[in-house]
Amino acid sequence: MSESEFLAERFEAYRGHLHAVAYRMLGSGAEADDAVQEAWFRLSRSDTRQVENLGGWLTTVVGRVCLDMLRSRKARAEQPLEPDVPLPGVVPDPEQDALLADSVGVALLVVLETLTPAERLAFVLHDLFAVPFEDVADIVGRTPAAARQLASRARRRVQGAPAPDADLVRQREVVDAFLAAARGGDFDALVDVLDPDVVARAEAGVTAGALAVAKGATSFASLALVARPALVDGATGLAVLVDGRVERALAFTFVRDRIAVIDVMTAPACVAALKIELL
Repeated sequence: MSESEFLAERFEAYRGHLHAVAYRMLGSGAEADDAVQEAWFRLSRSDTRQVENLGGWLTTVVGRVCLDMLRSRKARAEQPLEPDVPLPGVVPDPEQDALLADSVGVALLVVLETLTPAERLAFVLHDLFAVPFEDVADIVGRTPAAARQLASRARRRVQGAPAPDADLVRQREVVDAFLAAARGGDFDALVDVLDPDVVARAEAGVTAGALAVAKGATSFASLALVARPALVDGATGLAVLVDGRVERALAFTFVRDRIAVIDVMTAPACVAALKIELL
């Protein structure tokens, strides 16, 4: 395999994540595709041999590309393309369109359009994709404290977003239902306990939307069989046990009695640092 082929293969592994970031930034599938393509051009022209975290490097590049596109759009007072506009040269895929719409939500896209480009980038990258404020600050050319303020202002303007649920008993019931559905491969039951805009975050990347997250959960039925309800750093979650030790942990955030965020920790050092109490 040539160096260019190896680089292309590595890029393809991140394409889905990069498109998800760009779509939430731009609200347009076609523009998101353009942003991802621009990221590939920049990658192919760069020396990344010293880059330890290629996924983070690419996310930063896509963030900068999207920020430039948003600023250009604001300057020309343009509106984004409709989300259902097919990508150039791509045959429309109804199932993929449904996943994309479900993963973002029209209401959220409408609210994001009211934010400044910098606020939108800070909110999307940090709150939806867990990018550290230090990296966000580097993209928008501000201090980490200023980037935090941008995200905070954006968060307050995302109207109608209810506070996370705090009923631990109800949360345990929802997690039990999630676990039973995952063990049985019951796709519909999984969707029922997930918020439509649910986000699953792991070291390998981010999955967004109830349909996509449910599909991923059904593929891990064997792991669900060895999962136990647990408190993960005080949050309602699950611990996956292998040979009597915790091999991975899942922590959940809830909204309206549904799972809104799933944080999946698999790195040994990360799992070891967690306070896990089996229930």
